Amino acid sequence: MEAKMFCFQCQEAAKGTGCTIKGVCGKDDKTANRMDLLLFVTKGIATVATMLHNAGIETSIQVGHFTTDALFSTITNANFDIESITKRIIKGLKLRNELIAIAKKENITLPIIDELVWNGEENSFEGKSQTVGVLREANEDIRSLKELTIYGLKGMAAYVEHAANLGYEEPELYLFIQRALADTLRKDLSAEQLTSLVLETGSFGVKAMALLDKANTSSYGNPEITHVNIGVRNNPAILISGHDLKDMEELLAQTEGTGIDIYTHSEMLPANYYPAFKKYKHFVGNYGNAWWKQREEFENFNGPILFTTNCIVPPLEGASYRDRVYTTNSTGFPGWKHIPAREDSKTKDFSEIIAHAKRCAAPNEIEHGEIIGGFAHNQVLALADKVVDAVKSGAIRKFVLRVKFAVMAGCDGRMKSRNYYTEFAEQLPNDCVILTAGCAKYRYNKLPLGDINGIPRVLDAGQCNDSYSLALIAMKLQEVFGLEDINQLPIVYNIAWYEQKAVIVLLALLSLGVKNIHLGPTLPAFLSPNVAKVLVENFGIGTIQTPEEDIEQLIIA
Repeated sequence: MEAKMFCFQCQEAAKGTGCTIKGVCGKDDKTANRMDLLLFVTKGIATVATMLHNAGIETSIQVGHFTTDALFSTITNANFDIESITKRIIKGLKLRNELIAIAKKENITLPIIDELVWNGEENSFEGKSQTVGVLREANEDIRSLKELTIYGLKGMAAYVEHAANLGYEEPELYLFIQRALADTLRKDLSAEQLTSLVLETGSFGVKAMALLDKANTSSYGNPEITHVNIGVRNNPAILISGHDLKDMEELLAQTEGTGIDIYTHSEMLPANYYPAFKKYKHFVGNYGNAWWKQREEFENFNGPILFTTNCIVPPLEGASYRDRVYTTNSTGFPGWKHIPAREDSKTKDFSEIIAHAKRCAAPNEIEHGEIIGGFAHNQVLALADKVVDAVKSGAIRKFVLRVKFAVMAGCDGRMKSRNYYTEFAEQLPNDCVILTAGCAKYRYNKLPLGDINGIPRVLDAGQCNDSYSLALIAMKLQEVFGLEDINQLPIVYNIAWYEQKAVIVLLALLSLGVKNIHLGPTLPAFLSPNVAKVLVENFGIGTIQTPEEDIEQLIIA
């Protein structure tokens, strides 16, 4: 059958090579191709913006905002709405042409490339979109390195957008994203130079995660050890999913005193750890598990659901919750109501979803009890003496660092092969501790793994972006133990990945010098054999085997 599309950016790429008829994520070919066209236009914007910057002419911050939103909206499971993607293309072409006009006025000579020349009308979008995908680059190694960079930029863009929503922005991050995108259009860069660009992307990824960490903790306090309720109360409620804490704050404020309860789902679970949110008595706790279980869990929730970021699973025909789901920010789905962005720094208006919740029944209880989390860097470092004593005494043999490598976007996933991570956690020797971030934790955060001298054996730092906390913890332990190399720590890396936020986490770890990372359940389809070989030989990237084999190799050996 003739390919209608090509996408290999997530772990579920069909047959381990790429989706060609329809995305395994549920995206149809026309929407997938339209996203390729949006990236095509965005690369043109990035090229002009970079040349203007090099000439000493700074562009509006809106250029940075458009670029990050365009990248974010093309992350796996974020946006399935072809109309919203099309609107972004139209807006992007207008912005690109405005930048081109500035360049011409300043006598800046622009390259003659399709990304700057094409000016098609909307009726030509479908045809054009079929010609601008990743397979335009014939050399598979060059293609692999460029896409590795682009997918890292997508993850970085998500974190930069979250920070910006809280009022924290660093121009150098926008400038790098634009320059790196522009570099993926260059024909004169060697594989070695593109490899350097990949690592530089990781370095800026660290900066982006540090900025978001600052934005989150400055706004809402440092996450603290928290016992999170996973049961329900008998009030109508709203379920909030995703990663955007600004939306969480405003939804809590607007529902206070309304009789509506708020529950988190999937990656929003760590919102329960922030002190600022604990003052809200109607913030009940977490409902459900990782993103891929939402079809069943949303049926049982009964109230409306708000997606603030990616992790959408298209509902089945006849799903009772189809008319109860709302999107906002870079997300979208055909037929679902979209809550517009804030204008002029005003508060986002959640009145429609609140009114909807009042008409709904209370959630059905699907489990009860509590889970513990809140072990971000500030909290763990407060326990540093206790942790160091446990390691030095032999009570803790090793830490097992578990983050979403696209994550682990992070993420858990639907494949049965991911049962590996539950079995790995269950079979870990009792003197090992799991450090985690991202929704991969749902594979083991409800297991009765106990503690070591009062230290829980699962330390949840938070969302996928809180992998930054895990890096800080590792660097602090390196300092405490007086080690020259971070790889000398009693830490092994066994990372589950799904989408592009996990890609930037991986690149960030590599840029910090971390080696011998195991990725699973499969290596990315976008890694060519030669690029994969470089990662294996230079950075010790490995794949998973069986839990028994990997525990023997990583822990016992």
